[in-house]
Amino acid sequence: MVHFVGAGPGAPDLITLRGAELVKQADIIIYAGSLVNPEILALARPDCRVYNSAEMTLEQVLAVMEGAPDADIVRLHTGDPCLYGAIREQMDALDKLGIPWDDTPGVSSFCGAAAALGAEFTLPGVSQSVIITRMAGRTPVPERESLEQMAQHDASMAVFLSAGLLEEVQASLLRGAYTADTPAAIVYKATWPEERIIRCTAGTLAAAGAEAGIRKTAMILVGEFLSGSYERSKLYDPAFTTEYRRGIEP
Repeated sequence: MVHFVGAGPGAPDLITLRGAELVKQADIIIYAGSLVNPEILALARPDCRVYNSAEMTLEQVLAVMEGAPDADIVRLHTGDPCLYGAIREQMDALDKLGIPWDDTPGVSSFCGAAAALGAEFTLPGVSQSVIITRMAGRTPVPERESLEQMAQHDASMAVFLSAGLLEEVQASLLRGAYTADTPAAIVYKATWPEERIIRCTAGTLAAAGAEAGIRKTAMILVGEFLSGSYERSKLYDPAFTTEYRRGIEP
């Protein structure tokens, strides 16, 4: 059995209880290189075989899985594996091989970055949508989903896998609906001990990142949700009627 497990954004205690139990029980762990905090591997049994998938191809990963048909195998991905985890190709291959699998979600790094900033992506009167995307680089994105196209929405945005392309990210954001003054932030290794937060604007993103020396392993957040202006939530407004509470007119 292969268990795909989200390791969380970095802090070892942010893996889920289910994920931690699967790691403890595993005969084999295949983990996502430097992206997964090695402290999580300390949960594994002493006799557990551990492979670093950063040094492997898909075919090599599948060979390990196919070569141990009776083993409990944990495929440990960073954050939540449904985002940029390349898990679909593994699941489809396992189906063809007749190897059963399941999927345990994890805390994504865009959630860890928001927590580090004390931010809420969906603020009343500001934004009720979150765009999760990345900048096209060595690997492309569909043209209709270019960062410039996504930036037209002026929604809250979390940009993955783009810390090494800050100049391109900044230019794309400013060709969209964001302005040079739109609040932004770079969160390096959110929830790790070495976490760093750089607050800036869409117009100073590249300079801020260069000054901080950040070129990888960072989340870029942009949008007015990072400002201090928003409306009070209707959900907890005493004048707002819900299924559980009748509103009282002021």
